[in-house]
Amino acid sequence: MSDRLRGGDLGLLPVLAGLVVIWVVMQILNPVFLSSANLTNLALESVPVGIIALGVVCVLLVGQIDLSVGSVSGLSAAVLAVLFVDRGLPAWLAVTASLALAALIGWFYAQVHNRIGVPSFVITLGGLLGFLGVQLWILGPKGSINLPFDSGLVAFAQLQFLPPWLAYTLVVVGAAVLYATGAARAAERRRAGLAAASRRRLVGRSVALLAGLGAAVWYLNRDRGVGWMFVFFLALVLVLHYVLSRTSFGKSMYAVGGNMEAARRAGVDVKAVLTTAFVLCTTLACVGGMLSASRLAAANQSSGGGDVNLNAIAAAVIGGTSLFGGRGTAFAALLGVLVIQSISSGLTLLNLDSAYRFMVTGGVLLLAVSLDAVARRSRVSHGRA
Repeated sequence: MSDRLRGGDLGLLPVLAGLVVIWVVMQILNPVFLSSANLTNLALESVPVGIIALGVVCVLLVGQIDLSVGSVSGLSAAVLAVLFVDRGLPAWLAVTASLALAALIGWFYAQVHNRIGVPSFVITLGGLLGFLGVQLWILGPKGSINLPFDSGLVAFAQLQFLPPWLAYTLVVVGAAVLYATGAARAAERRRAGLAAASRRRLVGRSVALLAGLGAAVWYLNRDRGVGWMFVFFLALVLVLHYVLSRTSFGKSMYAVGGNMEAARRAGVDVKAVLTTAFVLCTTLACVGGMLSASRLAAANQSSGGGDVNLNAIAAAVIGGTSLFGGRGTAFAALLGVLVIQSISSGLTLLNLDSAYRFMVTGGVLLLAVSLDAVARRSRVSHGRA
């Protein structure tokens, strides 16, 4: 671990340290910040942007960018509302149609990039403007469509929480899975003659996770508990983490982002990897947009607008995903959005103007990118770039 740090591989340490500092400062300024009620709200409010940021992680890993995630999320919310409310389609069919449209948008981006060579920055900048116009056209003159409060979508985003016994069960299962996967990986490395984590370290890591998550669940259960929407977000993070760290496709994404030409010469289908990354990004933006509309029980002209786009990109970068490509994890979206939402929640409790939130978030983003640049230069000097 010390060798990795000296080599510039900081991992998630900077964002974890930053999150702790933010929470301590906000709690000192307002004792309500770390209350169970506020943390429950913070977790739920983090989900829509966090899921969008998860998609941004995918495109950043392959060395690309998507500036239209906010517009795509807003368009998806509008399509969902029109089909579900105005056209009377079943919720599952409206959701499926929105997901299909978002995936088609990502596929289109990839084709323009792969076949014509237009930079993703320009393609998605055009998408940002174009799909915002489509969203306004779909919503029509009334500009806003309310989702029924008794619908499953709104209930999932606002009212549904895990029963305590199930929350604690998931914590135990998570700790057991962490130990099992760690033990399997250690055994695999030993068979290959490589250094592996000791059993004591694996047990200690699992016990620490059990204690930490158990305490968090106990504390949140003092209020409403753990929302199903937040569990859904965590599930997406874990699935993407598995894909990136345990599959050949995930390794191909890192290879393409690290050195596209080297990956191509090594036999990686670069175009297919880029296409999948764009499709994942727009599809996850759709999921985030639909959950945001469900949380507000409405889709309107401002859906996906404001600071959604920049917050999603900032969350991925603040969480540790490199703008240079090839470095980052799925947990970057989770930790990054918690940082941004903690700043927003804390400043709101202090009754400060949103101008301060933009300034503080911008400063944190600049610090994160600066740390990434310094770490990258350190890795180059140590031959680990």
